[in-house]
Amino acid sequence: MTAPLLEVSGLRVTYPGRVFRARPREVLHGVSLSVGRGEAVGLVGESGSGKTTIGRAVLGLVKPSGGSIVFDGRDVTHVSAKERRALARDIQVVFQDPYSSLNPSLTIGDILSEPLVVQGATTSGARARVRALLDQVGLPEDASERLPREFSGGQRQRVAIARALAPEPRLIVCDEPVSALDLSTQARVLDLFVDIQRRTGVAYLFISHDLTVIRHVSHRVTVLHQGEVVEAGPCGPVTSAPEHPYTRSLVLAAPVADPHRQRQRREERHRLAATESTGTAPRSQGTRR
Repeated sequence: MTAPLLEVSGLRVTYPGRVFRARPREVLHGVSLSVGRGEAVGLVGESGSGKTTIGRAVLGLVKPSGGSIVFDGRDVTHVSAKERRALARDIQVVFQDPYSSLNPSLTIGDILSEPLVVQGATTSGARARVRALLDQVGLPEDASERLPREFSGGQRQRVAIARALAPEPRLIVCDEPVSALDLSTQARVLDLFVDIQRRTGVAYLFISHDLTVIRHVSHRVTVLHQGEVVEAGPCGPVTSAPEHPYTRSLVLAAPVADPHRQRQRREERHRLAATESTGTAPRSQGTRR
């Protein structure tokens, strides 16, 4: 059996208290997950569940207090800053906000060529790569001469995706990459993620609070609740027939067009929340096959 590209085992992250002498707060309690080569794994949970902290730990932006992060067979949990910079060629990120993640004073061509030049590409080689990237994400070639403010939110996110693809990474951490976009733009950007993965074989750790989004792009799903994995498995079974009450509540939270069904789903979600608050719900379901 082929070893996963990314393997997170027993990951714990603790943040210091916000006020003087406040006790440290552990936000991840031994989380484990894996991402195979060329695979999209969705990480879903509500705000405050710890899903973004996992992505930041994989990127080296948060220091784990326990557990391990192994990338391509190498333990990268506590690598040096120099080694982390070298890893940037293989691990990239697409952030949530397409408006703030791009330098407003640089042209799109400069934004895309900057990481290539840093890694040793020639000027002509970088320009050729930028043209290929713009074509890959469905933007016109003349986009390279324009500033980020001249683009819509969906187009800016396409630029952010192109920037992540520039060094030809093997893994992209996608942190709520479509939550700031309207629904029609979301669908187009999600289709772009799927198409890029099909053509390049890049792997995704796709973080979202929306199970509908996760269902669109993921092969497997990991559900996170209060810093713990409560359910994990293939995308179809987890999103259509979830076993854990928390996952069921996430499914029921998705809006439907029928007002009668929407009211029934809301009532069912409230019942599940009441069951969980009394402690009668199972704490963890582990991994489904």
